[in-house]
Amino acid sequence: MQQYEHRYCPHCATMLAPIVQMEDGGPKERMRCPACGYAHWNNPTPVLAAIVEVDGRVLLARNAAWPAKMFALITGFMEAGESPEEGIAREVKEETNLDVLSCSIVGAYEFLRMNQVIIAYHVVANGEVRLSPELADYRFYELDQLKCWPAGTGYALADWLRTRGHEPVFFTAEENAERRRGLD
Repeated sequence: MQQYEHRYCPHCATMLAPIVQMEDGGPKERMRCPACGYAHWNNPTPVLAAIVEVDGRVLLARNAAWPAKMFALITGFMEAGESPEEGIAREVKEETNLDVLSCSIVGAYEFLRMNQVIIAYHVVANGEVRLSPELADYRFYELDQLKCWPAGTGYALADWLRTRGHEPVFFTAEENAERRRGLD
């Protein structure tokens, strides 16, 4: 059975239980409240990702909690009341201090392990990089220097590179494992 994060009903505080009920698509088991009927849908969370281009180079950043060799796209959660484009411009500003000049969608990508849907954008930005405390480091890469990783944002980077006439190169399984562990 699936692991659930929510254990108690947010309406009446009764412990949720896996209960099967008929829905539009047929019987469906969800965590439900046996007292008031609340259903926890456990829908994927939208996450925004940015391929940040500054002066023709792509900025990749390292989260402060990641190993030293692991760099990736700028990402963040969409806030209530903002469009995805507003959200990605906000995230880029908050995390890098860069101003987004233009924004175009690359695609949507699954990230099942985290129950997320990644909405990836290519943004052209300018300004002086100043990292938020969430990020520990950044690097600029020429397009032909970029290597993609086998996960949602890595696939977004690969798709974007193809639109620029570059066939993406992916980390080998061994390189990716080393990257994730921070080994030389």
